[in-house]
Parts: sequence; structure tokens; C-alpha cells
Amino acid sequence: MPQFEFSRWDGSQDFSPQSADKVFDQLSEYLLDYGDEVLPMLSQLEDENPDLLEKLIKQGYIEKDAEGRFQVTPRGIKRIESRALDELFQVTARDKLGIHEIDQRGVGQTVHEDCKPYEYGDPVANLNMHETLRNALHRQGGGSPIQIEEDDLVVHNTEYQTSCATVVLIDMSGSMTRYGKYGQAKRVALSLSSLVRGKFPGDFLQFVGFYTYASPLSERELLYSAPKEVSIFDSRVHMRVNLDQPPGFVPEHFTNIQAGLQFARRVLRRHPGKNRQIITITDGEPTAHVEGREIVLIYPPSQKTAALTLQEVRRCANDGIQMSSFALIEDYFYLGLVNFVEQMAAVSGGVAAFCNASDLGNMVIDSFTKGRRKRRRIG
Repeated sequence: MPQFEFSRWDGSQDFSPQSADKVFDQLSEYLLDYGDEVLPMLSQLEDENPDLLEKLIKQGYIEKDAEGRFQVTPRGIKRIESRALDELFQVTARDKLGIHEIDQRGVGQTVHEDCKPYEYGDPVANLNMHETLRNALHRQGGGSPIQIEEDDLVVHNTEYQTSCATVVLIDMSGSMTRYGKYGQAKRVALSLSSLVRGKFPGDFLQFVGFYTYASPLSERELLYSAPKEVSIFDSRVHMRVNLDQPPGFVPEHFTNIQAGLQFARRVLRRHPGKNRQIITITDGEPTAHVEGREIVLIYPPSQKTAALTLQEVRRCANDGIQMSSFALIEDYFYLGLVNFVEQMAAVSGGVAAFCNASDLGNMVIDSFTKGRRKRRRIG
């Protein structure tokens, strides 16, 4: 345990207030762990330390909406994502991260040392100035000024990269509250967003939270989100919810993987490319499924819910979608959960992995980059 020693400040010691960056980074950690319930605390900070809050606003990390509520700006969200990625990838991990190419030369993002003569339409940004100047000097026999002609121009070779459409399904059920599982899942998802923006700008990425229902999440909504609170504690539950006429109270803390997969499959149908994938992060077996216009909540987990969820897994696989499922076993070795994600992998021909939340990041990023490769359709 760290030891601290306190003494009265006499004015002789160096003192500098915390920077806006450092304060915002501390705030972002609370947001990742606890969601938007942290934001109202900024009003208290405004009363107690208005100068500090003003720094956050001037730095462009925090702003007030039309109703006077504080929210994180796009710049703030980008900083959170970048920090999450930086923390996930140390130098050695960055060396392992690759961009997946195909055997076709042309305009892309991967620049090579080998070069070729300039052709009309090649990006000027890929110009190899050293080789270009050397060609010009050789042609004119030295001297100055150097006169560059079109035949002197040389550009770096580049490679086309495969683009990919990815949907990340994140479990928002009540059990994800424990052991920081949901906060870590958010960190991994937001770091993936930063990776896509920086390395794979041609990719499509969508987050979807699944619980009793399934909902798309923007980057800000994901940052603000938290698992659904457990609202009933019965040892056995069998409830039907009419989607057209829902009752006044619907417990939302159940695990509806089927609904998440259905939503993801509809999203990916709008992306006809061959590289499409669903990454599922969960800590429990499915305890909810859809039947027609009803959602059925069943606890303990039932074979029917599992079978209907696996049917949806098969539909995704038949659409040529790569499936990767990650089971968080932080609480205990949950045999039923492990068995279920293994069944998902067996049905889809995809990937199943079991890990603690602290190990989730590298596994998900590795699965994402591998899933960008073209995949043979499963029949």
C-alpha cells in the first residue's frame, strides 16, 4: 500500500494545477466504468472549481447541450478512443498488428519501398522525391537548378486493402456489472473504433448492445452506457413480452443474443462485400429469445432459447458472415456458457474463446484483423 507524507505548503515548492488533459482522462475512466451517471457530477465541479471546468470546455472535451446538460464532445470521444487503443497496444503489440493486403497493385494505404514510374492518376502524395530528383540529375548531367520533367517522376507502390463490415455485439445484461466486465468491454470496443478510423478508414463498424432487446449504439451512446440493472430476483422466470403492446414493466437485464444477431445480420445485409463479421462479447448463456412478435424471458437458461439462438447463428453463417464469440468467465468457470459459445463456433465455423476481461482486448483485436480477410462461404 502506498505511503503518503503531508506537510504545510510554504510557497517554496513548485506547484502546478492539473492539466485539462489529465483531468479529462480521469473523468473518462469514470465514464467507462459507470456510464453517463457521472456527467451530472460536472455541475458540482462547476460550482466548486469553475476554472477547471472552463479548461475542459476550452480544450474542447466538454460542452453543454441546449438544455444545459454537460456532454462529451466528438473531440473528447476521439481522445478516449485513442487512449484506449494506446493502452491496449504497447510497442510489441503494435508490431504484431498488420494490414491485410491482396495481390493487386494500385492506390491504397500501404506504401512500399519499391517504386514505379509515375502514371497519370497516381496520387502525388506517393511521390518518391529522392528517386525523382536522382532521375532529373542523371538526365541533365548535374548542375542546378534541377529541372524536373514528367519522365523523372517516381511513385511508391501501394497495395489495395480489403475492406470489412463489422458488427460488435456487447452484452448489457445485469451480470456484466460485476468485476468491471462491462467497462473493459467498452474500452475494447472504443479502441477498435480508433483502430478502424486510423488504419482501416474504408471499413464499416457498428456497435450493438443486447440485453432483453437489442439496440444500436453510437460511440457516444456506448461511452455513456451501462449494464441493465437486475429488476427481478425470482429463482425461476418464464415471461412473454408482446412487442406490439408491451406491459408497463419489462425486466431488461436478460441476455438476448438471438436479438443481437438478428439486428447484426440485417445491418450487414446492407454491405454486400465478402468480408463481413460479427464479434460477440458476453458473460452468460442466452436467457431470452424472440418468437414472432414476442420476446420470451426464461431463467434458468432453456434448451429452446439456446436452439433458437443457434438457428440465428446458422443464418448468419449461411450469409457468409464470419462469427467470433468471446465468453468472459470472470466470476467462475461457467461450464454452460463455455459449452454454448463452443456450439456457436461449431455451427458457424467461426471462433470461440474464453477469457477474463483483462485479456479481452488483444483477443478481440486479433480476431478483428484476421476476420478482415476474405472468407469462404459456409454452406
